[in-house]
Amino acid sequence: DPLPPPLPKKQLQRAESLPAPAPSHDDPEARAGSILYSIPAGQGAPPQDRPSKKPLSKSQSLGEPLAPSSPQKAPSGSLKELTFGTGDGELGQLLESPAGVSGVVLGCQEASLARLAALLQEELLGPEERQQLLEAELVGKRWAALGVLDPQPCCQSGDAWYFRVGFTFQHSQLQLAAKVPKPCCSSLGVQSSLGTHCSIQRLLGRFTDRLPRELLLPGIPGAQSQGPSREEPACPAPQPVLQVLLCAEVPQQTLAEFVKGSHALHRSSPGHYERLGCLLLLQLCMGLEHLRGQNVVQGDLCPENLLLVQCPCAPQREKELLGLSLPRLLISSFFKVQEKQRPCSSSQELDWSQVLAAPSPPTAAELNLGRLIYQILHVDISLEDILGFRSKRLPEIPSLSIYSAGLKRLASLLLHRDPQQRVSILQARAILQVLLWGPRQELFARSRKSLELLRSWLQVKRALLLLRFAENSAGAAVSPGLEEWLCCQYFQGVTEQTLYQVTQVLYA
Repeated sequence: DPLPPPLPKKQLQRAESLPAPAPSHDDPEARAGSILYSIPAGQGAPPQDRPSKKPLSKSQSLGEPLAPSSPQKAPSGSLKELTFGTGDGELGQLLESPAGVSGVVLGCQEASLARLAALLQEELLGPEERQQLLEAELVGKRWAALGVLDPQPCCQSGDAWYFRVGFTFQHSQLQLAAKVPKPCCSSLGVQSSLGTHCSIQRLLGRFTDRLPRELLLPGIPGAQSQGPSREEPACPAPQPVLQVLLCAEVPQQTLAEFVKGSHALHRSSPGHYERLGCLLLLQLCMGLEHLRGQNVVQGDLCPENLLLVQCPCAPQREKELLGLSLPRLLISSFFKVQEKQRPCSSSQELDWSQVLAAPSPPTAAELNLGRLIYQILHVDISLEDILGFRSKRLPEIPSLSIYSAGLKRLASLLLHRDPQQRVSILQARAILQVLLWGPRQELFARSRKSLELLRSWLQVKRALLLLRFAENSAGAAVSPGLEEWLCCQYFQGVTEQTLYQVTQVLYA
């Protein structure tokens, strides 16, 4: 029989469809384009390392992980219960999985960071079940069931007065804050449904009652007294009936008071102070993200309406060295304070006022956050500066620490004249995290930035973070606190793709 004809050699045609080489890394047009929302085609990682060929949308650019490209890991469900006491039989099955030893170790690190973050959050906020029992116990309680610990307000914000009160619960004496809203400043309906978050003031109860005579409310007729007076009339006027909110956290001061009293610390220890500023701004961004997730708009976002609360587990060593530890920042205002609009000097300024007064302003939070950076850094900034009435440049931020340049960069992105170029609150949070915990720019001094380099950096930092927790626990040097919780949250969820995009923006 004759031999069959040979098969056609179609495999040779595949060599013609190989991808074209990547454009030059020195393409000036690629560098000239905006790197805020996508990775430029001619910069950064080589083609095989790039997470995506299509441009990213604004919401995807920073903080949202892309398709993972990390080495294969063991199934996360099997690692959550994995401990040092796990049997060798189960360990052997995991080690024979496609992930191998490296995948098991990396998965255990992420699971451990998630558990640590949950434990630290419970330490900061208290067990959720106990908080719910306390809320049920406070139902129907009024001033008579509370012990006023100080007749003077412990804190006065832009929208309320706060008094320290005591309440006996489960055979222990608790300290709560009685919040007395100022006239026309009640946000009870909104605050009652915000859920639990470390940066949101938690409401435990509410009632309406006549104010005790010993309490002092500055500026309210009839609400006074520091004690009986010789000239007090025989029939004093009755105290006003006011709405009272009971809150879990007792504020010490507002952010405005903190900034005003920290000029000396900023001069003597600029690195410590500006790091505190970054951590406070990070807490604010996380709280604003939580509010937006519940379709709630924050109120008047200004230093006078942001509360600072001392953490129950503040590191003692930091307090001894510098006299100031990181406080919790709480958003307590969920409305726009009714106030007279200042006269507008131009149509451009009128547009600004309309943006800030809108029921759901699209960029008011970002613009106010940008102004807040200047206020924390003790740099005067006015409305005219932001709108460019005086010049097209924002006021200069002096370079006092390793955080100054990053904060300056973030402020310029939040206050960008083009709304399409402004970063969002989500993106600002990602920039602050990189500014606090890296990767820093010197990482790329010897090696070109790539996803592989960032992936390796991330794996090493996670391991070192867990080692720090273990060493501190063994030596009892410093108990973990708020900053450690924020750090755990960062390394628990960040990806190398997010790090690539954020560093492109921050170190542009």
